[in-house]
Amino acid sequence: MPTSPTPRCSGLVLLLAAGALGGCVDLPGQDKPKASKPVPRQPAGATTPTTQAAPDRVTASATRERALQTIEELAVGGDPQTRANAVEAASFAPTRLADVIAKGLRDANPAVRSVAAQCVGRTKLTDLAGEVSPLLTDPTPHVRLSAIYAQIALGQDADRTPLASALLENPSPWVRRHAAFILGELGDPSAISLLRAALRDPYPTASAEQVRALQLQIAEAMAKLGDANSRQVLRAALYPSRPEELEAAALAVQILGEIQDRDAIDQLIYLAEYRDRTGQPYPAEVRLGIAAALAGMGLPQGRFIADEFAKHENPVLRAQAAFVYGRIGGRESWERLAELLNDPNPAVRVSAAAGILRSSANR
Repeated sequence: MPTSPTPRCSGLVLLLAAGALGGCVDLPGQDKPKASKPVPRQPAGATTPTTQAAPDRVTASATRERALQTIEELAVGGDPQTRANAVEAASFAPTRLADVIAKGLRDANPAVRSVAAQCVGRTKLTDLAGEVSPLLTDPTPHVRLSAIYAQIALGQDADRTPLASALLENPSPWVRRHAAFILGELGDPSAISLLRAALRDPYPTASAEQVRALQLQIAEAMAKLGDANSRQVLRAALYPSRPEELEAAALAVQILGEIQDRDAIDQLIYLAEYRDRTGQPYPAEVRLGIAAALAGMGLPQGRFIADEFAKHENPVLRAQAAFVYGRIGGRESWERLAELLNDPNPAVRVSAAAGILRSSANR
């Protein structure tokens, strides 16, 4: 998904290098004969999620143990991005890997601390509440906002004023986006008016792309808080008319999967199958994001997209393929994930391990 200094803590997030979504494909939002929007149809399995065959117990137990060991190793031995993803993966097995999350709270890198704080709140690790408190005065705003979320999620008193200040006043678009994300995660509908106020802010110091990403993040938060109209904003972003809008489209795909917007299924399937006038599909990152979003809504038909990139030379795409397999689950996905646990790239291994823990937690 689009590059960010701090990973979203809502399932393992794979961050792409800036500009990775550029490309020469003709886009569906452009006025081209073959780029019409889809005619609504009922995709196979759209109303009844497909159940995937589970791996046998012995194999599943051994594979899960390998995944747990991989997370423990990469949480201390990887680069900051890998450590952040390992900490988030630990939230799928918080009892076994609570120590991984605790170490993340003390990590030298602020992105890792931010993810760890969110994981404490999301998994209700009350034993770590005392270790979250010092992060309320962390020098990095992302970390402070995540610490506020953790405190509130754990049922403690916390001052929410910094969330509003960050959303409306912080000069960094990344901080504003993080504030919006946290407000959505907290689940308090009273924050909708604040989020609407943020949408009206012209924010002249940010680029058009940064403003668009912020708007989508705000739309996600509002949708989580019950504002159904915000989903239309997200669906509209699926049709970029310029290459520089592809990152926003990728973010919209991810968000629609996270909020389980089943009314967007037809559009997502259309984009996964889309070819421009020269036969070029959407960029790989977007197609893999679509496969993950569909899988999160119980539709495993995008597995073929993961298969296409599971052995790609680009480790980012292999890691995204692992993410898709983790969303789909089942024996076949676990076999692919077990193979990817041996990948030479740590980002791929942590994604494979997270996929195994995610799918086993959902069984």
